[in-house]
Amino acid sequence: MRTTTPLRRALITVTATAAVVLTATGSAVAVPVSGTAAAPHATAPSLSALYPVVELAAERLATADLVAAAKWGTDSPIDDPAREQQVLDNVAAQAQQLGADPDEIRVIFRDQIEANKIVQRGLFQRWTDHPDQAPTTRPDLSVVRQEINRVTSALVEALATTTDARGAFTCRPELALAAFQVHHENHLDALHTRALIRALPSICAN
Repeated sequence: MRTTTPLRRALITVTATAAVVLTATGSAVAVPVSGTAAAPHATAPSLSALYPVVELAAERLATADLVAAAKWGTDSPIDDPAREQQVLDNVAAQAQQLGADPDEIRVIFRDQIEANKIVQRGLFQRWTDHPDQAPTTRPDLSVVRQEINRVTSALVEALATTTDARGAFTCRPELALAAFQVHHENHLDALHTRALIRALPSICAN
């Protein structure tokens, strides 16, 4: 499913904001920030019903940095069809156990996987162009994948919990609001914002 015009416009606004943040602060941190100080407003804005879904999608994207660092300078390809199929089979099985539509969850996670690869390719290109920015240590990919599995499982649960919200006519504006909130709180740079946009199109069921 493709992103509709209203959602695309909202997310493009988020992308533009990310570009400003990146220009102003240099390299933004992609990993979600916990315990961020609240903005100085009298009343905190209410969170979108789909905030947990988008937050977990962004958290899963943050692991792409570690995957890229683990693969950099090795023969490990960014595209890994066997691993991708394993992920899709696992999330479908978990969805079925939770009473969610396994085919729907497969489609959503195809987008998560493609979004993850956007980050990996972007970082590979950045490190190729600027070798001084390339990682000097290599994370253990098996350990990284344990974290990915944890976030993936939590995301499947969040998707199952929000089935009604994702099928409602308010899903797209709720999704756009959640994307803006997650982007703002986690200070996503342009690359990770672009990847987050790629991860979201299939979240809404209609």
